[in-house]
Amino acid sequence: MIHISNKSTWQFLQIVSALIFINGCTTSSTEKNARTLGEIAAISEMVEAGVKKIGLSAPLTSSEMNSIFAKAEQIAAGYGVQAYREPQFIETDLFPIEKTKGKEVLIIYRGTTKDEYLQLKNDQKKLEAEGHYEGKAREEITRRMGRLLSYPTQRINQLLASHTSFRTLHDFGIRASNLYLYYNDLPTATEFYAKKLGMEMVADYKTSKVFRMTADSYLVLSDAASSMHKAEEPKTVALALLTDQLDEWYTYLKTTNIPFKYEYNLKPNRPHDGFVVIDPEGYLLEFERFNPDVENEDFLPQLNLLQTIVAKTPSQGLGFKATITWLYYKDMVAMERFYQETLGLTRVVDQGWAKVYQSSKSGYIGLVDERRGMHHFTEKKAVNVSFVMSDLEGWFTYAKKNRSLTFGADSTVVTTDPRFHTFFGFDPEGYVFEFDTFLPHQENKQLLEYLTGK
Repeated sequence: MIHISNKSTWQFLQIVSALIFINGCTTSSTEKNARTLGEIAAISEMVEAGVKKIGLSAPLTSSEMNSIFAKAEQIAAGYGVQAYREPQFIETDLFPIEKTKGKEVLIIYRGTTKDEYLQLKNDQKKLEAEGHYEGKAREEITRRMGRLLSYPTQRINQLLASHTSFRTLHDFGIRASNLYLYYNDLPTATEFYAKKLGMEMVADYKTSKVFRMTADSYLVLSDAASSMHKAEEPKTVALALLTDQLDEWYTYLKTTNIPFKYEYNLKPNRPHDGFVVIDPEGYLLEFERFNPDVENEDFLPQLNLLQTIVAKTPSQGLGFKATITWLYYKDMVAMERFYQETLGLTRVVDQGWAKVYQSSKSGYIGLVDERRGMHHFTEKKAVNVSFVMSDLEGWFTYAKKNRSLTFGADSTVVTTDPRFHTFFGFDPEGYVFEFDTFLPHQENKQLLEYLTGK
């Protein structure tokens, strides 16, 4: 008697059985059917394990489906899932329609997920009948289908970009991340960041100073008197400076007169440790270290590849590897969709009430539920979140056409300056998003050397 001890053995026997079942076919048909049944077994295992909500076979002709369907049902049943023969697969922008036109697809599912698929298909057909299956409506059906297939948002974005005009920030080249803060007393703020934190000033525009924090994350201090923000506006932002030298930074900063908001309180087995200081006009700076933890499994490998950018005197030898710009929102679900689907950024940390997205190699943006964070939501915010772009004009044209951002009356064009071009818009909860490109100019010499690596 043959004893089937596990699903792998059972799967092998099913494939052998399938080969016998299709023995009357040609060699090429036999090989193709065996390969298809093997794929169905693998898909069935993923659906059974919960890795995928539903799985799809390759498109098959009706004849090909007839030759494998009975065995496919048996294989699916062996994994505790079911197989549904779909003669007219839903049309979305995940796959070229030519691949499934006139063919059938086997859907592997369990529970009510087949009903979810059929409801989605009905919604798609209704939009099509009404002449509305285009633009955002078509994109949303595509995204729903992608989520049903358990594709991550990044993969859905890639497929949309392959088959439509859809684009994200990355398609236009993110060269660096940037953060603008606003001051009444710019000289004092400049001295604080340059002399007390030791950051390198890489461009001096008189009314604004550009500092390099990490390999491709920059900080711009702006004179509020000549800027779009007033220093008295709520400072609804926190800047996290990520370092492996947290203890050393704390020891050094305690020798200064910099005020602390939260002291360093080291406790074992926490996903991150840190402390918070206050800059000369009230912006919060969080010195932070991320520790080995299940929460940081995707983040730490990225951080471990980054170089510490060493600060200048007096904090000689200390530095930062990465930054997180923490922003504070009311509707976290909507904002997550904006960051992932509109901007196309990848989430690297999920803390539940806070999410971290990568904006450049060493620059990150953190979304915080305003009910839990160091700040609450405010209508006005004395901060600009900025991206340094390779193709600024291309992103501007795309964002305007596709309403990727909200544009104010004074942000309908790209502003030109001999040193830089820029435009700005607003995210769904009112943060100003600024997009820049820096031009060859004497005042940009050091900045461009870092941006271009030349």
